[in-house]
Amino acid sequence: MSGPRLLRNLRTLGLYLLLAGLALFATVPFLWLLSTSLKSGDVFTSRGLLDLIPREPTLEYYVRLLGVSEQLPLLRFFWNTALICVWGVVLEVSLAALAAYPLARMEFKGKTLVFALLLSTLMLPTQANMIVNFVTIRWLGLFNTLSAVVLPAATSVFGIFLMRQAFLVVPRELEDAARIDGCGELGIFWHVMLPLSRAALGTLALFAFVSHWNSFLWPLVVLKSAELYPLSVGMAYMAETFDSDFRLVAAGSVAGMLPILILFLLVQKQFIRGITAGAVK
Repeated sequence: MSGPRLLRNLRTLGLYLLLAGLALFATVPFLWLLSTSLKSGDVFTSRGLLDLIPREPTLEYYVRLLGVSEQLPLLRFFWNTALICVWGVVLEVSLAALAAYPLARMEFKGKTLVFALLLSTLMLPTQANMIVNFVTIRWLGLFNTLSAVVLPAATSVFGIFLMRQAFLVVPRELEDAARIDGCGELGIFWHVMLPLSRAALGTLALFAFVSHWNSFLWPLVVLKSAELYPLSVGMAYMAETFDSDFRLVAAGSVAGMLPILILFLLVQKQFIRGITAGAVK
């Protein structure tokens, strides 16, 4: 084997080892939670990676997790989270696509200024808008409802930016052909832009789903009844209720992460295609 080829192979091997180490480092917290939820002994005796493997694995705490529904309505938390995610994804994707289309394909006075002002809001921390949103929710009479959780996140500047970039790469000839066939702006948006931007739509939907699924601070502010809590807030409530048995908390945390992991594994190809949409024009 020649010297340059050997050097290239060693460099590739080193890169793979580095990536494998980073992946292992990132997954250790999840593996520790999973191991803790399956252990039957002391959960704080781990000294190394080999201790993450339970010696006597048990599903007792997952069974108990579903069996404490009177004290802790875990299934209700899942249902609330599912409602928030479904409506949040539908609203965010729909409004982002509708707002992005004129910014990408239509010409009007002040378009660049409008887009710049939208992007400037990304520099504001989420907490800066919380007081205004809270006052608005109280004024609308939506406090302590699931609508109060969904509506403030119904529009996303990141979503508008992502969809605008996806619309920009659609060839102008397709739009002109649709106009010749008699399509108006709404027809072009529905029959041309959306079908050709499915990857970006799927990516935005995945981002929105993960954001709503993991949302904690805002639901904690606007929800007062425990029966309306989403899963993230419910897990914190469970940690306080069952603080003497961390294995039950770990089982609930693992159950809350599984839907996100499964969803990403199912749509990872579309996710990668969508996130790179608009990178090359």
